[in-house]
Amino acid sequence: MIDFICSSIGKKLIMSLSGLFLMIFLVVHVLLNLTALYSRKFYETTCEFMDTNIFIQIMVPVLASGFVVHIICSIMITLKNQTARPVKYLVTNKAAASSWASKNMFVLGVIVLGFLGLHFCHFWAKMQLQHILGNDGANAYDLLVDLFSKWYYCVLYIVWMCALYFHISHGFWSAFQSIGLNNSKWIPRLQLIAKIYAIVVTLSFISIPIYFFLGLQKILT
Repeated sequence: MIDFICSSIGKKLIMSLSGLFLMIFLVVHVLLNLTALYSRKFYETTCEFMDTNIFIQIMVPVLASGFVVHIICSIMITLKNQTARPVKYLVTNKAAASSWASKNMFVLGVIVLGFLGLHFCHFWAKMQLQHILGNDGANAYDLLVDLFSKWYYCVLYIVWMCALYFHISHGFWSAFQSIGLNNSKWIPRLQLIAKIYAIVVTLSFISIPIYFFLGLQKILT
C-alpha cells in the first residue's frame, strides 16, 4: 500500500481525489458567499453559522489537509516530470493534453495558491482566526464592502479567478480520467461538464467583487 502511494500513479490518484474534494468545497464556498448579494443579515447569519457549527469546525482542518496533500503531490509530480517524460495526468486525449491549461497546471496552481494566501490574510485572519484567539473579529459584510471598494483588489481577485478557471477546467476532467474514466465515450462528456462547472463557479465568484465595487448593495437593498 505504501509503495503504491509513493508511486507516480499513486501520487496522481491522490492529487486527483484531493482536487475533486476541493472542487466540492468551491461550490459550497461560493454558494455561501453569494448570500452577501441577497442581504447583509443573510450573509452575517451565514458567517455566524460557519463560525459556530461543530461540523464546520471539524471540516476546517480536513479542508486544510486536502490543500496540503494536493500541493505536496503536485510538487512531487512536477519535480519528477522535470527529469522524466512529463505526464501530469493519465491523459489519452492528445489534443486536450496539449492545451495551454494542461501545460501550465503547476504555474496556475502556484498563482491560485499565492492569491489564496492573500485572501486568507484579508478575510480568514481578520475573522475566524480572531475568534479562535478569543478576540472580536471584523464584521464579515463590512470587510467585503471595504475590500471590494478598492479597484486593485477587485482586479487581483478577478485575475485569481481566471487562473482558477483554467486550473479547474482542465483538472476536473483530468482527475476523473486519472481514476479510471478514460475511454473515448466519457472524456468529451467530462470535458463539457468541466467547462460548465468552471464557468459557473468562476463567474459566481467574480460577481461578488463587481457587485460591491459598483455599489449595487446601496441600490438594490
